[in-house]
Amino acid sequence: MLELPDIKCVYWAGGNPFHHHQNLPRLRRALSRVDTIVVHEQYWTAMAKHADIVVPTTTSFERDDFAASKTNPTLIAMPAMVPPYANARDDYHTFSALAHRLGFGKQFTEGRSAREWLEHMYDKWSAELDFPVPSFAEFWRTGRLELPTRTGLTWLADFRADPAAHPLGTPSGRIEIFSDTVDAFALPDCAGHPTWYEPSEWLGGPRAARYPLHLIANQPRTRLHSQLDHGGASMASKIRGREPIRIHPDDAAARELTDGDIVRVFNDRGACLAGVVIDDGLRPKVVQLSTGAWFDPADPRDPDSMCVHGNPNALSNDSGTSSLAHGSTGQHVLVQIERFTGELPPVRAHEPPRLA
Repeated sequence: MLELPDIKCVYWAGGNPFHHHQNLPRLRRALSRVDTIVVHEQYWTAMAKHADIVVPTTTSFERDDFAASKTNPTLIAMPAMVPPYANARDDYHTFSALAHRLGFGKQFTEGRSAREWLEHMYDKWSAELDFPVPSFAEFWRTGRLELPTRTGLTWLADFRADPAAHPLGTPSGRIEIFSDTVDAFALPDCAGHPTWYEPSEWLGGPRAARYPLHLIANQPRTRLHSQLDHGGASMASKIRGREPIRIHPDDAAARELTDGDIVRVFNDRGACLAGVVIDDGLRPKVVQLSTGAWFDPADPRDPDSMCVHGNPNALSNDSGTSSLAHGSTGQHVLVQIERFTGELPPVRAHEPPRLA
């Protein structure tokens, strides 16, 4: 049996688990067990509102950085555009200050500032290249560096041209439809080859008797994940302040729902409010509620309180895709829907918390 550590402190820098984690009521109960929560944030996200200490952190406009990806042949310089607001500091400055207080500041920083680390990484990278690149100062001045690439950038082109000379990183060096390694694990939910396993949440399973609608939680059209949920495009899409939920006309009629109604979407894990959009483009028994509405519990003190804003992670299951991969399964979940008849609670998702 796996013994989990008795965690006393959660220190969170970067990301927002209330957007990308499933089964938020369970997450909230877990967070309530620790003594201290520290969060680096620029905004009053749900994670920041659950923190004991919020460290004001710079945005990407207020710090030096650079950006690149494996498939993009351009390295982009990202110099700070404006000074940090008030007492905000970037993560490196905060961790450097903590390291100095704990007695190992020199070992952590190695005597470099954040800007000097960027130059150090650039110089170390450029020294290993087989083609010339400008100095860091020149790169920083011009703002971008176009890297030489072979025509086409076809994925796996070398492997296709000569599999023996350019093997893949698999045990066989080839694309593996069957994996001896995975098969040897003898996992009950992940064979050595692609196969179908009955999902825990689908309309053909026993849970559908209680929760007969299959909710699809896809990426939103009006924002990037949960970013800029408070922006004009995202806010204009909401219905009476709630995230819209699309539903087939037959399912809406069976529940006596019309466009613009506020509904309670629920299962045995949690609940949220959403605004009805009737859409015959959906299949019957399927509803669609985009991810990204900032989590906003009706009662911040109650871990099982419903989200009044429409975050589908209040409903989704936190079990992984398999005991091997443990990938996210938050894109779909079985639910039931009913008209919300009580007094509509206010939406405070984008407001600062009430402080003692």
